Amino acid sequence: MFTQHPYRCRLDWGRRGTRQAAERGDILVIIDTLSFSTAVATAVHHGGIIYPCSMEDDPRILVQSIGGEVAVRRQDVPEKGRFSLSPATLQHIEPGTRVVLASPNGATCSRYAQQVPFLFVGTLVNARAVATAVSSLLEGHDLSVTVIACGERWNIPSEDGELRMALEDYLGAGAILSYLPYEKSPEARVCEGAFVQASNQLEALLWECGSGRELRTMGFGGDVAHASQLNRYQIVPVMQKDHFSPWAT
Repeated sequence: MFTQHPYRCRLDWGRRGTRQAAERGDILVIIDTLSFSTAVATAVHHGGIIYPCSMEDDPRILVQSIGGEVAVRRQDVPEKGRFSLSPATLQHIEPGTRVVLASPNGATCSRYAQQVPFLFVGTLVNARAVATAVSSLLEGHDLSVTVIACGERWNIPSEDGELRMALEDYLGAGAILSYLPYEKSPEARVCEGAFVQASNQLEALLWECGSGRELRTMGFGGDVAHASQLNRYQIVPVMQKDHFSPWAT
């Protein structure tokens, strides 16, 4: 059986890793650097309230129940809506604005929040702040944390399935792990080491990685640059029932 027990800081990937960590009752940190986690951190920093929506749910139904706005595709701003997964669209959000934000990775993994004691959203832009929040919980409770690198999805699944490795999520996970002063699994230690080795070239690596190139080709290079800013925000988005709001220490 694959396990990272008894280490208190663990690393896993994607929806399956999220589900298994939730079944263990771990604290979860969801890392989807390009772009769900960066978008959520940006929105919550500016006072927005984000309702994650998995790809199995209808955002139009959810928005009717909360009285907010549905985020649209990047390409559809501003014609069809004000907000999208692009952090740039969320930098001027009015405080208290409710936004339903769907994504196949970060938002979908967030649906396991009801099964865990705490679910945070973290990435490069708020790595230290998230690690500080997690550390305070590990110190005061008999809990473990699983840092989830969400990964990306192949458009056409292969014999290995849909999930593909995402460098930007691995680096985001490693950044958070590097600030956690608790015993880490071998998987978590190697992830941390990758971040430490790459920490002085984050912008270049995200710019040239597969996901970064994909966004740049679409005309959203600014999103890649924004996501590469280490510790830009001190905000820690935490799931409260069905939405992300700031963690209060």
